[in-house]
Amino acid sequence: MTDRNSLVDDVDGYRFKPHELPILPGSPANPDHPPGRRAAYLGIGILLGLIGGAQNGFLIANSPALRAGFALTPVEEGWLTVAFYSTYACMSMLLFRVRQEFGVQPFVRWAMAGLVAANFVQMMGPGYYPELAARAVAGIAASGLSALSVYYLMQGLPPALRVGGLIISLGLIQFAFPLTRAISPALLVDGDMDHVFQFQFAMSLLGFGLVYWLRLPPGLRKGTFEKLDIPSIALFMLGVGALCAFLVQGRIQWWDTPWLGYALVAAIVGLGGCFLIEANRKSPMLDLSWLSSRAILGLAAIGATVRILVAEQGFGASGLFAALGYGNEQLTGYFWILAGATFGGVVLSVVRLDPKDLTRPVLFAVAVICVAAFADTRTGVMTRPQDLYATQAAIAFAAVFAMGPIMMEGMLRALAAGQSYVISFIAVFSLSQSIGGLAGISLLSAFHTIRLKTHLIDAGSTLTLGNSKFAEALSNAVQRVAPAQADPALQQQAAASNISQQVGREAAVLAFNDVFFLIGMLAAATFAVLAMPWLINKIRGHNPLAKELAFLEAMLARTRK
Repeated sequence: MTDRNSLVDDVDGYRFKPHELPILPGSPANPDHPPGRRAAYLGIGILLGLIGGAQNGFLIANSPALRAGFALTPVEEGWLTVAFYSTYACMSMLLFRVRQEFGVQPFVRWAMAGLVAANFVQMMGPGYYPELAARAVAGIAASGLSALSVYYLMQGLPPALRVGGLIISLGLIQFAFPLTRAISPALLVDGDMDHVFQFQFAMSLLGFGLVYWLRLPPGLRKGTFEKLDIPSIALFMLGVGALCAFLVQGRIQWWDTPWLGYALVAAIVGLGGCFLIEANRKSPMLDLSWLSSRAILGLAAIGATVRILVAEQGFGASGLFAALGYGNEQLTGYFWILAGATFGGVVLSVVRLDPKDLTRPVLFAVAVICVAAFADTRTGVMTRPQDLYATQAAIAFAAVFAMGPIMMEGMLRALAAGQSYVISFIAVFSLSQSIGGLAGISLLSAFHTIRLKTHLIDAGSTLTLGNSKFAEALSNAVQRVAPAQADPALQQQAAASNISQQVGREAAVLAFNDVFFLIGMLAAATFAVLAMPWLINKIRGHNPLAKELAFLEAMLARTRK
């Protein structure tokens, strides 16, 4: 049934009470579950969040094995990332409409069936192009799983804490990244990805069975699709896909590659065409007047900036360890530390969540990232993973601790403005997170490449036989290779090659130190920008979310009845 004031479960005939009705069309009702069923909902919600995050986590964690297994070039591997993010970044908007139009249960069935199909194709290992298609489907499924995780968590949490389901779901996705890297070495056998794909398939089957075993309560349906949705969504997907291709392939093929300019033009045309359609519709999916408001633009900028700052971990620390020769096998303890810190960030973010002051935890998180990034500038060629446990754990904690309040503020503003604004916020938040993450890695990668070349040029100017230290190092290197090589000329060549590798490693480490310094400076600037208006509001006793908080209180009061 679709009557806002009446909802009956067609399976068991249960008529939902007024306080149990869903807040939005397309979301499930919130009945008063017994403790056992509530615990089951909570467990399934946690599992779904981890499965969704693992879809991309396993790809990142096992990139070398995947590259070897499919004999991929770096460009081909980059297209796998593009395929995933292109669908993941823009499906939230479409799937929200699907839930409203067709209901919760069809959405659950199709999302989980798509995930099982994608993981089955990966497990069969038919080749590169089927894997490319499977990554695109996995992006769609992962986007749907984030919503499913929220719904199941909200069923499992008590009414007063249901809002925390949003934060927990977002944190579980982040938690899945270090977790997949920690367990991947145990799944890889001789670098073979088969066990990884089998594990993913088994997890998707488990999730598929659990959502059928314990289904979500029904929800209200509402006719939402219009003819203009088709060209608008198509242009949005074109623009996002082209932008993802530009950001991913730009750092692989470098930014002066001619076709990247056409990709950027396609992104501008696609997103511009979508916005043009939405700006002239009576009932737009994306309310551009609301999205272009100062508060929402600022919120999207903060979310994207935090994602860029967190790239210090995904690109900076990981790249540093790779340059020093550490593989996943040597970093298992490191990733377990990050997983624990991320889990702690999720728990503390929910426990310490204060809707009356959502900026304070963001300021704290940015300050933590700033201090940790500056501390990491001390790294050298003798740095071990243990040396970065504290700083990287702090960044992992801060990444989750900041994102929850940012998302909460956006949802509060969207719900208070009206139900139709929720899809606008979901679209812009998902886009800011996905594109912000890719842009952060691309920015840091380009900066690292430039600084690496600078350090190599500086080192090359001193590597002459006129330099007594270099001459001594070369002589020592020749003596080390002499027992294995009798030819003097080959001895000299091998010794020079060895010194060149050492210089390259030192230059790479120095370049990563520059990356850490850049992140520290960006974090400091971000902290200053956020702290100024926060302090002004505190001094004046003004809460910029006063209207939204009143709406939240009314919403929570309805659930307590």
